[in-house]
Amino acid sequence: MKTEAIHHEDNPSATPPPQPGAVIRELYEEYLIPTYAPGLVLVKGSGSYVWDASGNKYLDFVAGIAVNTLGHAHPSMLKAIHEQARKIIHTSNLYHNEQQAKLARKLSMRSLGGKCFFCNSGAEANEALIKLARLWGREQEKHEIITVANSFHGRTLATLTATAQEKVHQGFAPLPEGFRYAELNNLESVRNQINAHTAAVLIEPIQGEGGINPAAEEFMRGLRSLCDEHDILFLCDEIQTGIGRTGEWFAYQYYGIKPDAISVAKGLGGGLPIGAIVTSNKLSDVLQPGSHGSTFGGNPVSCAAALAVIETVEKKKLYERAEKMGDFLITRLEKLAHKFDCIQDVRGRGLMIGIVMDRPCKDLEGILLRNGLITVATAQNVIRLLPPLTITHGEAKRALKIIDKGCKEWQQYKS
Repeated sequence: MKTEAIHHEDNPSATPPPQPGAVIRELYEEYLIPTYAPGLVLVKGSGSYVWDASGNKYLDFVAGIAVNTLGHAHPSMLKAIHEQARKIIHTSNLYHNEQQAKLARKLSMRSLGGKCFFCNSGAEANEALIKLARLWGREQEKHEIITVANSFHGRTLATLTATAQEKVHQGFAPLPEGFRYAELNNLESVRNQINAHTAAVLIEPIQGEGGINPAAEEFMRGLRSLCDEHDILFLCDEIQTGIGRTGEWFAYQYYGIKPDAISVAKGLGGGLPIGAIVTSNKLSDVLQPGSHGSTFGGNPVSCAAALAVIETVEKKKLYERAEKMGDFLITRLEKLAHKFDCIQDVRGRGLMIGIVMDRPCKDLEGILLRNGLITVATAQNVIRLLPPLTITHGEAKRALKIIDKGCKEWQQYKS
């Protein structure tokens, strides 16, 4: 017998129905270790939009932190995932995997021409770079790696140590040895850290978590020359900048140089977990059987999704679109900077943009969210914009209107 629900308005003693998403939040509080402090309960996505449990619609300018390259539920990805899942989902790396082989070829041809290793995340990819550098340098007793201030390379013990930010180190001492820190865009500071044990320099062409800080062309070219001079490796962390986000397949390509190896993740899988390193030819055979591995790395379904991402980015020339849409957004945001004193700077490249505010801006992120735009505050005072590469002019204009309205409201709070 079906029982009709009793509305609490008609029966004050009845327990009111839970708010949408409340059960999910309660489960999070009870069963998940609180390494994050999530807000919305997102239940659906399509293109550049997401919906929460209450049915509210948001323009998504975070895209899973630069992960959803093609936006949400893109047909080419859905088709690739479905077709591969019907064939075989997992094999491990004890066997050949057609999708992994095809993906390795596409990544190699669009970057350094060497070989690939597949894993599951950006941190794992950077771990692989670190191991690669140490193994390469062992005969010369080279093991130290130089990184720069405000970098971010991951959350494992090695990659958080490579991350030159004290806040991520706190509580985890003793940290692994073998890392030295220099300053971004200061070549002499890097030179001063080089010694007989230096194996590599690891750099983000544009710092993401550090506040959207681009490396200067002179600095990147100087690093390449410095590494050649001292016979050390030049490694690029392309976790957030790769797969067309900045207007090129990889951000290092803007500088007219080639690193010795790169790490890739985030946007590669378009939403499925995958990471990789791509080497130059000289490093292609440094890692041998038994020196590194990953049970899930290069999973057939994740590789099929990544192939769909690369093929769509190429077919639709989304890297060109990223450059054009990024120029449009940056130009309009610079106009807003003249309008609002609270905006100190606008920086970035392609669809990797930072709006630098005059004070910590987490509450501005909240204001933008209430008005229907999802962004993410980083480095305390930077609003980071990382929309899908598929955004339209209409969606960009809508985001700009919300930012305009949000800055007007937020500026009033300034004491």
